[in-house]
Amino acid sequence: MRKERKIQDNDHLYNLLRYYVDFALRLSYRNVRYVGRDKIPQDGAIIYAPNHTNALMDALVLLAMDRRPKVFVARADIFRNPKIARILTWLKIMPIMRIRDGYDEVKKNNQTFERAVDVLRDKIPFCIFPEGTHQAKYSSLPLSKGIFRIAFQAQEMMPDMPLYIVPVGLRYGNFFRFRSTVRVQIGEPINVGEFIATHSQLSQAEQMVEMKDMLSERMQRSIFYIPNDENYDATYEICAAVVKGQARKLSVGRKRQNQLDLHFEANNYTVNQIAALRQSDPDRVARLIELGNEASAMRKSQNISLASVSVKFPVLSRVLKTLFALVALPYCIPVSVLTLPINLLCSFIFTKLRDYAFRNSVRYLVNLLVWPLLMVIYSIVAYTVLPWQWALPITIALLPAPIVAHETWRLLRLGVSDIKLLANSRLRAIYREIREIILTK
Repeated sequence: MRKERKIQDNDHLYNLLRYYVDFALRLSYRNVRYVGRDKIPQDGAIIYAPNHTNALMDALVLLAMDRRPKVFVARADIFRNPKIARILTWLKIMPIMRIRDGYDEVKKNNQTFERAVDVLRDKIPFCIFPEGTHQAKYSSLPLSKGIFRIAFQAQEMMPDMPLYIVPVGLRYGNFFRFRSTVRVQIGEPINVGEFIATHSQLSQAEQMVEMKDMLSERMQRSIFYIPNDENYDATYEICAAVVKGQARKLSVGRKRQNQLDLHFEANNYTVNQIAALRQSDPDRVARLIELGNEASAMRKSQNISLASVSVKFPVLSRVLKTLFALVALPYCIPVSVLTLPINLLCSFIFTKLRDYAFRNSVRYLVNLLVWPLLMVIYSIVAYTVLPWQWALPITIALLPAPIVAHETWRLLRLGVSDIKLLANSRLRAIYREIREIILTK
């Protein structure tokens, strides 16, 4: 009798395609940085607990962290089509019901929990987004119980194997823009067995509440965290306005530090500074929040990018952007025509999406699937109508076309944004006052 295949079993085709998927993921961002991988335990089973802000990209970024296979869970409604369900299962994704699906449906999660325990028993990392849904904000949502039910059940069934919940913080430079940046921070792991032993005086329900609070706190420490209240937009605007100045202050006397790391520290420093000021000087914070709200509304109404606000050397930056765009235009214009099918397909799909957070996921998948097909078509045409001595360099030159075209138009767009900011004296005056309040503290 043939043995039933498990979702975590090795698959050679899956392993081979991982190279292409991970490579495409790296090309989708200008910078992908992983921090704290040395904290990942090596002596037991692991449940990764990332924050959820960017739909499919969150899973892909976590998957690309190393070559180890990982099993994920996703909302159950996308498994309703049997063919799609088979594809998702092959991609090592399991369904999980949510409260919004109804209590009768949630009961079906028992089978998922049992399969999750089986995955962990084989020491395959299991990934679940404990917030239960995504939110395109630098904040956090309440954690659901599923991850803790899996952890307690797994630990009970594997008493001799260490089990860890590893918080992961994902921080995107922009949630909706292709070719942004992403920083992944591994937080302090929770040893589930040790936690249960040191809280043995509590009931299991009480232990889960305690662990929930601990994981939530460790996840927040791993991300750029702004409290999700009525001051969120103002606080985010303030952070962007002062990030370069804060980074300069924090880097004094230090060795050269990665810019994504420095910005991560600077942004959280600003949030904490605002919280401290709220206690010591509430009038000053009230003025700061007022300025942040005014700047946010004005900037958005004129479609000015935050990248124009936070740039470290504005004059040099604008000169370099202009030079690069001018040099790349002779290449960019024809390849933009050749990549037009990708952009048109993405634009069409975008009209069907209600949630902007899926845009990067769509653009990633379209590039992943459509560009190789277009390259085959363009190569056949080139070798058909041209001598191979011409066709070969043209084919090679086309390989980076989507990336170069996108970067050129991105820089042109930012150049326009820079000009708009330079022309808006009122907005620049607001940012100057914000910086005076924060940076002179």
